[in-house]
Amino acid sequence: MENAKEPGALGDMSAEEFRQYGYQVVDWIADYLAHPERHAVLSQVEPGYLKNALPQSAPVNGEAMDKVLADVDEKIVPGVTHWNHPAFFAYFSISASAPGILGEMFAAAFNVNAMLWRTSPAATELEEVTLNWLRQMLELPESFGGVIYDTASISSLCAIAAAREAVPHLHVREKGLYGAAAKLRLYCSEQAHSSIDKAAIVLGLGQQGIRKIACDAEFRLKPELLDAAIAEDRANGWIPFCVVATTGTTSTTSVDPVAAIADICERENLWLHVDAAYGGAAAILPEMRQLFLGCERADSLVMNPHKWMFVPVDLSVLFCRRMEVLRQAFSLVPEYLRSSETDEVKNFMEYGPQLGRRFRAIKLWFVMRYFGVEGITARLRQHLELARQFAAWVDASAEFERLAPTPFSTVCFRAFPATLRQRQDWSEAEREAALETLNEQIMERVNQRGKVFLSHTKLNGTFTIRLAIGNLRTATAHIQLAWDELNAVLKEWQSAS
Repeated sequence: MENAKEPGALGDMSAEEFRQYGYQVVDWIADYLAHPERHAVLSQVEPGYLKNALPQSAPVNGEAMDKVLADVDEKIVPGVTHWNHPAFFAYFSISASAPGILGEMFAAAFNVNAMLWRTSPAATELEEVTLNWLRQMLELPESFGGVIYDTASISSLCAIAAAREAVPHLHVREKGLYGAAAKLRLYCSEQAHSSIDKAAIVLGLGQQGIRKIACDAEFRLKPELLDAAIAEDRANGWIPFCVVATTGTTSTTSVDPVAAIADICERENLWLHVDAAYGGAAAILPEMRQLFLGCERADSLVMNPHKWMFVPVDLSVLFCRRMEVLRQAFSLVPEYLRSSETDEVKNFMEYGPQLGRRFRAIKLWFVMRYFGVEGITARLRQHLELARQFAAWVDASAEFERLAPTPFSTVCFRAFPATLRQRQDWSEAEREAALETLNEQIMERVNQRGKVFLSHTKLNGTFTIRLAIGNLRTATAHIQLAWDELNAVLKEWQSAS
């Protein structure tokens, strides 16, 4: 076999060598996906472990691929937190399906830059086709166009940039916010994702340009408070321009009343952006669509197939009812990128800040083709059922309590053992402090045991454990394992108390 690392040998790895190691890598991946229980879900290494294990500078001469692959096993895998593990319940559980991984391989092999139609017509047109399929699955109107970005953070940033562009007579693209002398105000709930704050910072609104609206007992934005805030801001010289509603908030997966918010936005002529990054996938299910009433009236909506639709990270979709405004916000075509097909085709580089764009649509296409609509919906229903089952265990327990509704597949709860519940010599503040310490310790101990991985949030100041289901390999046995681990650690604490 030709050795590409011999002195004087140039070019790439030979086809024969690539085939040899390619087979090895695919076998490794297949085995990895088939036997996740071999690994602790949360990496147990200490900070600096890998930096200390690897050389301080790159190798002068190329190394054998056998040695590189051996280092993956010996050095990389111990430091991986296994998001593809079916007992990964932290944050929003995600999973890269096998067909999605195969699609990712093609994206890497083709290695196209999908900035213009002509730089890879298949990449552009497949993006249009798959997003039209997805739009139909979500039952969004035909007036919505779509574009793929990397994450919801960028999708929402681009949507808010379009909302800013839509403000009449502002001309912020030419003048900037300082030149336009505009005090723009963006509205969202106090449960909105931090990416909305970051978008405001990047777009020059600043954190003072965001007004957070209080929520009800189920952590949903109160429309009457939004209405009052807009009126107050107009009276004080602010320019309200955009409202962000959320269907599936990060902490609790609560759903804002989008229809009522849409009424306000239409009356006040404000851009409505819906953050459905997590919850949006559930709109594929007919029985869940009542949670998304009003989304069809939004100006833009983001959903992430890489969150709950089994597509490998990263792939976020922004649907927009006013694609021409989105294009106006970002289109800038230098001479060297002008082409004769511009009037006939869509050049996606004009719909966002990035010039270089990966062929992300192909992995979405693989997933949609392999599972089909029925296969995807069946898996989503299973996750919803698993969440209901876990929530029922919490509700029936004398030692735990649920702290938020469970509209989707994420359960928010905490341990509240009878020994703390019945203490009469503590103030409420002392009880809550003890419960926070206990629940933090329980979560950390469960994670250290390595069988499952959980994360937390705070709801009304209360430390809350979250169990998020979204991995297509997760089954009843895995949520049972999580429940058993939580109860075992609580019993350890009770025995030591």
